[in-house]
Amino acid sequence: MTLPATEDLVVTRARLADWPVISGWAADEGWNPGLNDGPAFFAQDPDGFFLGRIDGEPVSAVSVVNHGPDYAFLGCYLVRPDLRGRGHGLATWRTALAHAGDRTIGLDGVVAQQDNYRRSGFEAAHRTIRFTGPAPAAGGSGTPDGVRPFAPGDLDAVTAYDCACHPADRPRFVARWLTTPGHRAFVRRTAGRVTGYGVLRPARDCLRVGPLFADTPEDARALFTALTAAAGGRTVAVDVPETNKPAIALAEEAGLAPAFETARMYTGPVRPYARERVFGVTTLELG
Repeated sequence: MTLPATEDLVVTRARLADWPVISGWAADEGWNPGLNDGPAFFAQDPDGFFLGRIDGEPVSAVSVVNHGPDYAFLGCYLVRPDLRGRGHGLATWRTALAHAGDRTIGLDGVVAQQDNYRRSGFEAAHRTIRFTGPAPAAGGSGTPDGVRPFAPGDLDAVTAYDCACHPADRPRFVARWLTTPGHRAFVRRTAGRVTGYGVLRPARDCLRVGPLFADTPEDARALFTALTAAAGGRTVAVDVPETNKPAIALAEEAGLAPAFETARMYTGPVRPYARERVFGVTTLELG
């Protein structure tokens, strides 16, 4: 049997209608994508998703989502299992990287690919550990003090808060992420000021927490309590930067256990942001 050559691969931009193919491959890899991620992802950069096709059939994918003039994030690096080892992934990767221009690119790399990413100019910043397990039983009465469900009037304040916790502004993404059907978002205010927010979303295998951004461990614990209470005892997962020791402690106190790890890697410098507020990464696909 003659194998398809790399020259037969045609790489084009993917559209939202192609998202089920990409997310299906991600689910097969055990990455547990959210059920409704696509519209929010594409809202940030609709031109940042790429598919490689042979004879019209999708065989590979990469996303390089531009978050602003200085920063992009790479994710969804996937090749159909029966066509791996033939150069299709690398060809798709090279086409997609051009979309970032001269921006610094970030990614969350699985262990098996980290050496390849280093050879492509990425340097590790920290490990990220996925903690997972049954949501702890709700204790006490009602929602923790200062925490309430997100309301439309919170959008400007939450968007500004998100900008301080991320290497680039992403208002289009945040607006969709907070209001996507099935997502449960909570905000904590102290003395009228936002001191954290978090989102719980349904995914293929369990519920995902992300982001979980908070000023202090106390703010994070209050939000995490509300998020896990909303989970109703179902299994939850949160991706925690290893450098945030209070975040690790919070996951462990909740009875969650490490299940998966990646490395946050960059091709260059990123703008300063409040890393100590990141108790849970938003997504491994968009950072």
